[in-house]
Amino acid sequence: MRPVIAPSLLSADPLSLYSQIEEIRGETEILHLDIMDGHFVPNITFGPFFAGAIKEKFPDLILDVHLMVTNPEKAIEWYMDSGADWVSFHIEATPHHHRYLSRIRERGKKAGLALNPSTPICLLEPSLPFLDFVLLLTVNPGFGGQKFIKEGLEKITRLKALKQEKGYEFLIEVDGGVKKHNIKTIARAGAEVLVAGSAVFSGEPLKNLLSLKEELE
Repeated sequence: MRPVIAPSLLSADPLSLYSQIEEIRGETEILHLDIMDGHFVPNITFGPFFAGAIKEKFPDLILDVHLMVTNPEKAIEWYMDSGADWVSFHIEATPHHHRYLSRIRERGKKAGLALNPSTPICLLEPSLPFLDFVLLLTVNPGFGGQKFIKEGLEKITRLKALKQEKGYEFLIEVDGGVKKHNIKTIARAGAEVLVAGSAVFSGEPLKNLLSLKEELE
């Protein structure tokens, strides 16, 4: 598929969130929502009520929920009930990957696993047949606006090669440090969904998003 950009609401202005999403809605298909619990990562962000409000106001956009939480089995149900279309949880957070991936798919949602920068691709292999997407973090999770970890390019390339070798159809999503100067390089490495936070929501969101999309043309 042609690479697409998923604006991350973590970097949006919380007091202008509706207007900022409204501004970009015609130029994106996906909204990325980072859920942090203050335990798995050192920050706290959005609850299920917030996710539900976003989905209610923007039902035409895919709501991509990334769970950076301990006990993801609880949060998975909460956010699916709130309208999440895609749900990913961390491979590091639970050993019961197949159980929860199956549950997400049973409810008609897209199921994903997320990996921290230091987690090797090989740990994913048993779960790859059950995945709709893989979310590779290219910053250490917990805060927006961080610099892209350049070693992440190798992981993207390796995952793309594994996908092609085995004939899998999961999407490769990349989150962390995606900017105008590196978005083309990340996409060429194999990223199909590129999460962009501060690169979109710093200054003029629509102008920024269009500029990023031009880099992918």
